[in-house]
Amino acid sequence: QVQLVESGGGLVQAGGSLTLSCAASGITFTLKTMGWYRQAPGKQREFVASITRGANTNYADSVKGRFTISRDNSKTTLYLQMNRLKPEDTAVYYCNTSPVIPYWGQGTQVTVSS
Repeated sequence: QVQLVESGGGLVQAGGSLTLSCAASGITFTLKTMGWYRQAPGKQREFVASITRGANTNYADSVKGRFTISRDNSKTTLYLQMNRLKPEDTAVYYCNTSPVIPYWGQGTQVTVSS
């Protein structure tokens, strides 16, 4: 069955950095466009970044220039390097395919203090 296990979140001060990981199984990872999504309290889940199997990337305007998505197909793992974090980046971060499949992991909490 599908498993998407996110990790790497935490509490960081504004301007700091974090790297998130997503270990995927049960999907043909190497063939999929993968994405990161986030959901802030009281808000809908939103797109953050995606990466195709050919490593072409796409970013939400709010994170462009600060976040970098990458993948390691040999480890079926997705990454999100987040730099110059802002309080508005506070959210639970999830990985999924792009477009999404009807399965969500537990996510990883990122909290950015001002």
